[in-house]
Amino acid sequence: MQYRTFKKTGEKISLLGFGAMRFPQKSDGSVDEKESIDMIRAAIQGGVNYVDTAYMYHGGVSEAIVGKALKGGYRDKVFLADKLPLWSAGDEAGQQKIFDEQLSRLDVDMIDMYLLHSLSGPIWKLAKKFNSLGFLERKKAEGRIKHIGFSFHDNISIFKEIIDAYPWDFCQIQLNYMDTEWQAGVEGLKYAAEKGIPVIVMEPLKGGLLTDGLPERVKKILDEADVKRSLAEWALRWVANFPEVLTILSGMSNMAQLEENIKILSAARPGGMPKEELDLIERVADTYNALIQYPCTSCGYCLPCKKKIYIPDMMNYYNELFVFGQRQKTKASYRGNVPEGRGAKDCIDCKECEERCPQRLDISGMMKKASEIFDK
Repeated sequence: MQYRTFKKTGEKISLLGFGAMRFPQKSDGSVDEKESIDMIRAAIQGGVNYVDTAYMYHGGVSEAIVGKALKGGYRDKVFLADKLPLWSAGDEAGQQKIFDEQLSRLDVDMIDMYLLHSLSGPIWKLAKKFNSLGFLERKKAEGRIKHIGFSFHDNISIFKEIIDAYPWDFCQIQLNYMDTEWQAGVEGLKYAAEKGIPVIVMEPLKGGLLTDGLPERVKKILDEADVKRSLAEWALRWVANFPEVLTILSGMSNMAQLEENIKILSAARPGGMPKEELDLIERVADTYNALIQYPCTSCGYCLPCKKKIYIPDMMNYYNELFVFGQRQKTKASYRGNVPEGRGAKDCIDCKECEERCPQRLDISGMMKKASEIFDK
């Protein structure tokens, strides 16, 4: 495993971080706790020393599973990261309540890397209104957290405003070869680094969009390349190529993905991709971006929906039509898997999901177009 230096302390952090957001699931949709614990421990045994969870992941089950996985001596081997959701917490009393619940779920006394979760313009206003940084500083003084950071989902100007507002220990941004100018993007990565703030990257595979299928146009580009790599390797190596990246979070759902990612990020080096490979990835990115209609990462922040529509699935079905072109197959899958009363046609256009969406996607507009395709 490759390690990079957390410059504020000189500690070494694994280039691969374990994102506890997409645990393996059983046939009934519940999280497979045993497999999840086995994966976390296998990751640590394979050299991973950064584990990231959040209050909302898997409805709170993620934190509890991470806590169980870190028993038996594993806790001392990792940097444990968790996040404070201000949209749920509110004032200091609410923040304290959630923080105490997180410590209880994790069954720990201290969290190494603690983040204000999913900062955007509106959430940053809440942080200032409720003096959330003052709250985190008190937790740090009490020895309950070690490092203060934030994760981010908004535009570059808001990102720079937040970066400049506080001497952050670290930050976390979305970055992959399709999103170089989306949200903080490459510009944000370099801006934070120039300020001496370590950057953790999430969504390096764009929620699996870069690995779960291969459009014919993209396949043609990769088939012509002299070097052959898996889709995950191309994507992860591209992110690892930036020396400004401290660690790369991957939300792995099975042991095979974990093993592949460990192998990839044990070999990747900053600046290790030659120009011809970077040019190749740029061609691939342009091709993908021309096909995808809505850049949803299935993060789930849009949920819950008043009508119990699982919005990420709706986005995925709609995008599939344009990326893969398998219209009848996708329509059949939609009709066979989407419960009655919870499809695109059932959207009431309340737009509450759009207010919560980190990507600021036109979800209600997509629902109308998806209904025209799938519900007729």
